Amino acid sequence: MSSSTTPKIAVIGSGPAGCYLAQSLLRAVPGCELTIFDRLASPFGLVRYGVAADHQHTKAITRQFDRLFQHEAVRFAGGIEVGRDVSLAQLRELFDAVVIATGLTADRELGIPGAELPGVIGAGAITRTLNAHPDAAAPLPALGSDVVIIGGGNVALDVLRFLVKDRAAYEGSDVADEALDAYLAAPAERVTLVSRSAAPDSKGDPQMLKELAALPRAVYSSPDPIEAGNAGEALDRAAAGRVAAIRELIAADRPRSTGPEVTLRFGLTPLRVLGEHRVEGVEFAAGDEVIVVPASSVVTAIGFAAHPDHAFAALTAAGAETGRVEPGLYRTGWAKRGPRGAIPENRACAKAVSDEIVADLADGSLSASPSTLGFDGLAAEVRDRAIGYEQWLRLDEHERSLAASDRVRRKLPDHDRMIDIARGA
Repeated sequence: MSSSTTPKIAVIGSGPAGCYLAQSLLRAVPGCELTIFDRLASPFGLVRYGVAADHQHTKAITRQFDRLFQHEAVRFAGGIEVGRDVSLAQLRELFDAVVIATGLTADRELGIPGAELPGVIGAGAITRTLNAHPDAAAPLPALGSDVVIIGGGNVALDVLRFLVKDRAAYEGSDVADEALDAYLAAPAERVTLVSRSAAPDSKGDPQMLKELAALPRAVYSSPDPIEAGNAGEALDRAAAGRVAAIRELIAADRPRSTGPEVTLRFGLTPLRVLGEHRVEGVEFAAGDEVIVVPASSVVTAIGFAAHPDHAFAALTAAGAETGRVEPGLYRTGWAKRGPRGAIPENRACAKAVSDEIVADLADGSLSASPSTLGFDGLAAEVRDRAIGYEQWLRLDEHERSLAASDRVRRKLPDHDRMIDIARGA
């Protein structure tokens, strides 16, 4: 129950960073009152809209977050955008502490000549379209016959897996079928995945490479040395696993399968995107040589950044060691440390930020003020428009009811419609 000494804490963002932070605060600050804001009507952020649609085992983490939102001290306030509906300054007046957990959603720019050409697409934009994000462009842009993926991390591997899979491989997923249909109507014939790093040092999770190897799809090759990492140094466990998985992918005795021809390139640096009116190829430095890879489209998977016009861009653009901006204002997840680490790493990050808040409460630099009103202090119009957790459950049930027999849900891409359904309209 709320009292004059109950710390009232606002968390901006209901993705894994915000949910882990709320879980940590419930344990560390008994009696605290949490309001988790999200600009969308649905909770879970990156889990719902960033995790690949065919990785439902990862999305299952929402079950533990469901229990969080059912806690009596936690309120979900969806459909409220901080910076539009309420300012950060207003939240700081109404809550004892505010934590920014918004993530970084803009695709990092490639930063080479030609990167602005039509046909250069960020991996995040593709993932959002496949996840029916309300902000995503629809339909999926045509990728053409020759796709070049620049990047070797897990997001790049998500894109590669999408390009090689057929429709049957999405059974049990929540993929946006309109986007999938658009791609499969003219799938890529050749895919080149290019990593700046040598194969052992590339960023992809060995398990995700093994997942590709297990798919009865695509034919893989690589003209580059696979085991050449840092000269003379023994490979650590992850690098050795990565090398083994890549060798399995390109093994001569791997059965030939239908699907694109995939070339894996390592140690290449992109120099410029070629083309006059749209992408025609990419020029790379390969040691002392310059090579050109033909391309009908280029997918960049080189990380994420803050939108420059985002209300918190100045607070989240650069990574920081501490979550404390100042007593009463904090950040966690990618908003704190930059675009590094997968979902589980947000748990440790949230614990560290929670500890900072606890320390500030303990030394008196942060206190629960009787004058802070929390959610109840927001303008009536904002409080009335906020989508609560029970309303989200109505939308959740509706999306599940729309799903085809081989899908777990059919997400609504229209945010106004999402809100109407959540309100029972």
